[in-house]
Amino acid sequence: MRWDVVSWGAVALLLMAAETLVPGAFLLWMGFAAAAVFLVTLFVPGLTVLVQVALFVVLSFVSVLVYRTWFRGRERQSDHPTLNRRASQHIGRVLPLEQAIVAGRGRVRIGDAFWVVEGPDLPTGASVRIVGTDGVNLHVETA
Repeated sequence: MRWDVVSWGAVALLLMAAETLVPGAFLLWMGFAAAAVFLVTLFVPGLTVLVQVALFVVLSFVSVLVYRTWFRGRERQSDHPTLNRRASQHIGRVLPLEQAIVAGRGRVRIGDAFWVVEGPDLPTGASVRIVGTDGVNLHVETA
């Protein structure tokens, strides 16, 4: 049994399995590099450990570069980009002020919840348009 071949196969499997625990697709591509070194050591016997490690380093660098250049950023865009950003879902809505904006802060009611709004000083009941968010605070302007 050739331990160098078995070792590179194990390293490839471990790196690919570790990708399930660490997000970002970084370890997956290093696993591909280890799999390539596994194939090289399988078909080209007699390579020294130093050459194998150097090959792994170079292939890891190239594979991560390939990922960053061609695959990163090409993920499918969500059809609901504001799904987990509740405040952003309200941009564009026009609502009456529930509490007057004094010193730049007031309150509106959306459904059964009250939201802090920031904008120009306005009296209770004035209509405001939500134009942006800052965390959970809504930025408003006069509608």
